[in-house]
Amino acid sequence: MQQYLQNKKGLVQNVFDQVYDQYDLMNDLMSLGTHRLWKSTMLNIMNPSKNQKLIDVACGTGDIAKLFLKHVNKSSEITCVDPNKGMINKGKIKLKHYKNLKWIIAPAEKLPLQDNLFDFYTISFGLRNTKKLDKSLAEAYRVLKPGGRFLCLEFSKIQNSNLDFIYKNYSKIIPTIGKFVVGKEQPYEYLIKSIKNFINQDELIDLMIKKNFKKCSYRNLSGGIVSIHSGWKY
Repeated sequence: MQQYLQNKKGLVQNVFDQVYDQYDLMNDLMSLGTHRLWKSTMLNIMNPSKNQKLIDVACGTGDIAKLFLKHVNKSSEITCVDPNKGMINKGKIKLKHYKNLKWIIAPAEKLPLQDNLFDFYTISFGLRNTKKLDKSLAEAYRVLKPGGRFLCLEFSKIQNSNLDFIYKNYSKIIPTIGKFVVGKEQPYEYLIKSIKNFINQDELIDLMIKKNFKKCSYRNLSGGIVSIHSGWKY
């Protein structure tokens, strides 16, 4: 399943080339800091144990890796993957005191890794930026161990009409915030469009099932502004 915006040549790469340096700050501003609670909720759902292996795809600057390592007292190996070199370099600096991290520059659709390696696969606010959803999900399934778990934190469709009205109107000012902080509106205009055009919660469940994930479910957070999807490899 291809995504129209994301398949425009060089578009996504150009967007993140422009924003990576202020990526964390803009996440805080756009979500009013709530993205940190959403990510913590995903880690609580995962409840990882020591020595379990995580691959975090579209890792950004490493927020999920940092939370995971704190959860297991730094006793696990984590592979952080992102297609943007600038984002990876920012993450390396941010997490320079953590030694058990591996950083890879690669897209979600083509992971340069062997089959059956990881206990957990996470992707946070990155699935909607992939060019092919089905290929990204197939790669997630491939690199998970049997018994491994897929978790996706992503913007979704709001269930409450009043909240949806407020959110849509707030979204209109995000490009202006981006211009003030980063100096450019265009990357944030893309991000808002990508959220609007992304599939809904049930459609993502259907895709996960088609890619052989079992016990697929999702949990809405903040009224469906975001959701956490979960599936297992058996």
